[in-house]
Amino acid sequence: MLNLRLEGSHSGLVRPPAKRVGGDELPRGFESRSLRQFCPPTPWTHPRRIWLIGDTRIVRYHIWTEGCQMNKADSERMGSGLEQLGLEWADTAREADVIVLNTCVVRQSAEDRAVGMLTSLKPWKESFPDKTLAVMGCMVGPQKTQLQKRYPYVDVFMQPQQFEPLLARVGDTLGIDPDGCVTDLVPGHPKVTTHVPIIHGCDKFCTFCIIPYRRGRQVSRPLNELVEECRTLASRGVVEVTLLGQTVDAYGDDLPGSPDLADLLEAIHEGVPEIARIRFLTSHPSDMSQRIIDAVAHLPRVMESVNLPFQAGNDDVLANMKRGYTNAEYRELVSRIRTTVPGVAMITDLIVGFPGETESQFEDSLAMVREMRFDKVHVAVYSTRPNTIADRKMTDDVPLEEKQRRFHAIEAAQEAVLTEINNTYLGTTQEVLVDGRNRGRWRGRSRTDKLVFFEPPDGMETDLLGRIVDVKITKTTPWSLQGAARAMTLDPLTTAER
Repeated sequence: MLNLRLEGSHSGLVRPPAKRVGGDELPRGFESRSLRQFCPPTPWTHPRRIWLIGDTRIVRYHIWTEGCQMNKADSERMGSGLEQLGLEWADTAREADVIVLNTCVVRQSAEDRAVGMLTSLKPWKESFPDKTLAVMGCMVGPQKTQLQKRYPYVDVFMQPQQFEPLLARVGDTLGIDPDGCVTDLVPGHPKVTTHVPIIHGCDKFCTFCIIPYRRGRQVSRPLNELVEECRTLASRGVVEVTLLGQTVDAYGDDLPGSPDLADLLEAIHEGVPEIARIRFLTSHPSDMSQRIIDAVAHLPRVMESVNLPFQAGNDDVLANMKRGYTNAEYRELVSRIRTTVPGVAMITDLIVGFPGETESQFEDSLAMVREMRFDKVHVAVYSTRPNTIADRKMTDDVPLEEKQRRFHAIEAAQEAVLTEINNTYLGTTQEVLVDGRNRGRWRGRSRTDKLVFFEPPDGMETDLLGRIVDVKITKTTPWSLQGAARAMTLDPLTTAER
């Protein structure tokens, strides 16, 4: 049995990061020439090959990820465990010895992609029966019998945050005892911006949502454990962390002493000064306290960006969704956030075509988008999720064509809003954290999470990855800002070599 404490826990510190050798992508795995060296007491060396007893073949893994940021974070942690067992990353599934599909079923389209990918791998598994195929994520519920019958060629099914079965299987295959070898699941070579799950599951049971049935009830991670994880990530080159939860502002309700998200933000802000930026998502309006709002306002390294789904603009639809607030209450909350945090970017989620939603009720949602002027709207067409309250008690009676019309109406309204909002950035100077390159230009995010592309100053060939750069905005579109770098922020936290 692996000693990972509880499923979903990532506590403990293991090794320093693998050394960066250039480029945006880092090699994975570590060098080992004996069974003892799979769990070396010394820091990781430059990762190049894995040597199995009597074999020089590299064992590779590939993780395919669908869905939300929580799934991406889970994939990073799954990869960390596999690498501690000596596996290396494969760029494609066909090159891998171990394939993991991290699935999402929140929307039908996401489930369809997962099923398509899983089905496409059946010939691969039949051709290479000794290789391992695993499925994790929200496709896998507590009862796995139906999945096992439908996909008998899959070796391992794992519920969200359930990493142990695959690690145990890989350990057995390699002849390694993973107990004591895999001592935490903190990513070993994270990008400059990364996600930190702080609360798993959800207790809200919105009628449309499958999350509580697949990720379980709400469980917060201890505050001190999260601060230590952020400290470890900072030592591995991370500049920005995004704290994750299905209802992130419910953090701490289940912990002794009931620390809240404001306490955690302050603890990371004060305890890990190497982290230059802190974000969090996704919030629920019912849990967004004034303490949390004040923390965003008063902690300089907490970014002025709040993701606050409203889901529907009509009170009857909100009641049918079991959201726990009204249109007026949501508007008042946003007004309070904007008053307390000047210049804050408001981001939201919205569902169109919920069972029973009439045209006039949809117009309330459309009015919300036009009047509230969000910086980003994630809009989704409603699709029934099996065994949810809506599936059991409501009829999906809005035709698909009408759902799609409403979807496009929201998109058009939001594009008009964003055109006006982003125009206000023209001529301003924004602090941009550089996270990559795109077609020869540097790319990054402003404090308000605006996507920014920019050219470096004339003659500057410095690697700007992970640095905060002042960018003067010279062009705007609804979806991004463009400009030219003026100077790098004189901040040793971001100008140090990483």
